[in-house]
Amino acid sequence: MDTLVERCGGLDVHKAQVTATVRITEGREVLQDTKTFATTTRGLLALHDWLASWQVTRVGMEATGVYWKPVYYALEDTFETWLLNAQHLKNVPGHKTDVADSAWIAQLVAHGLVRPSFVPPKEIRELRDLTRYRKSMIEERTRAVQRLDKVLQDAGIKLTSVASETLGVSARLMLEALVAGTRDPGVLADLARGRLRAKLPALREALEGHFRTAHHGLMIAQVLAHIDFLDESVATLSARIEELIAPFSTKVELLCTIPGVAQRTAEAIIAEIGVDMTRFPTSAHLASWAGVCPGNNESAGRRKIGKSRKGDPWLRKALTEAAKAAARSKDVYLAAQYHRLRGRKGPAKATGAVRHSILVAAWHILSDDVPYAELGGDYFDRRRDPERETRALVRKLERMGHTVTLEKKADAA
Repeated sequence: MDTLVERCGGLDVHKAQVTATVRITEGREVLQDTKTFATTTRGLLALHDWLASWQVTRVGMEATGVYWKPVYYALEDTFETWLLNAQHLKNVPGHKTDVADSAWIAQLVAHGLVRPSFVPPKEIRELRDLTRYRKSMIEERTRAVQRLDKVLQDAGIKLTSVASETLGVSARLMLEALVAGTRDPGVLADLARGRLRAKLPALREALEGHFRTAHHGLMIAQVLAHIDFLDESVATLSARIEELIAPFSTKVELLCTIPGVAQRTAEAIIAEIGVDMTRFPTSAHLASWAGVCPGNNESAGRRKIGKSRKGDPWLRKALTEAAKAAARSKDVYLAAQYHRLRGRKGPAKATGAVRHSILVAAWHILSDDVPYAELGGDYFDRRRDPERETRALVRKLERMGHTVTLEKKADAA
């Protein structure tokens, strides 16, 4: 087997230590040396110097949880560092040790039998950490609001059955009054603001329950304080994200031209895939990496159901939200695509198809620096052959027992 990299290294990474093997090929002779280092900063600097002493040019390492990150960061500026998918590194069963794993990785790298995973540059990695953490905070806030409604239901307070928003201005005033000890439904309902005042009779009935301050009041006060903390955290993170994404503000604006893609979704897309689309040769490569396209599963000439790969769950989540928003838009291609597929394939697969279309559009937008080109909600109607569709409708009516006579409609002129 040909050797493509004469001086390479393989790293088996764990939480507290990393086992490194260098593989040097000189003609037909292969020299290997293995050493174990701590994953502390001092240990990683020693690893860096040891690899440099062997004049290693490429280092391969398995993506082990989050433990690969400090090792990768310590080596990426000096060596060509490859982060490898663990599924591509399976060795012969019964031969697994740290030393054997590191030597196996070095051998795969030397012969070019693996390919590197996508690791974005430093500025994108920081942006990715912030957008993911902000998304976690938003999801936690949603759970807190649901928890608040559970406490109200336990107390017999049906406020959410009347008010459309659990934490609107009026609802917040009523909840704070309940926590403060107010029990009169009329007094509580009178705190309503705006259009909610038209529902005062329903509010009085909904606010009559068995609310106990010592129990329900304590829980609601804690949940409201938690929600306020989460709101403040999201605002702080958003401010920092705006600072980091400022150099890519033009890219964000272009992505926002896609129906269903708003500011936060555009920020999440850039945080996950970056702005340099040369890392993905085509839009199909990006869709495959993200796991938003069907897989191939063919054997003996028979095609079977090909499941999508796992891909990037954070990117998939952002694209799914954008796809559902686009499906609710009016007179746009993505909505037409969704409704065209929903009847035959179901809503989940229709959403998946729109999700794929959004990512393909994002690849072209980021590659060419052009806004989204809207095809229109009647795109599929324009592609139909009128004569062919007419013949199909006539045959359908004839099968139902009708005699069809066609007559051209006179022009309006």
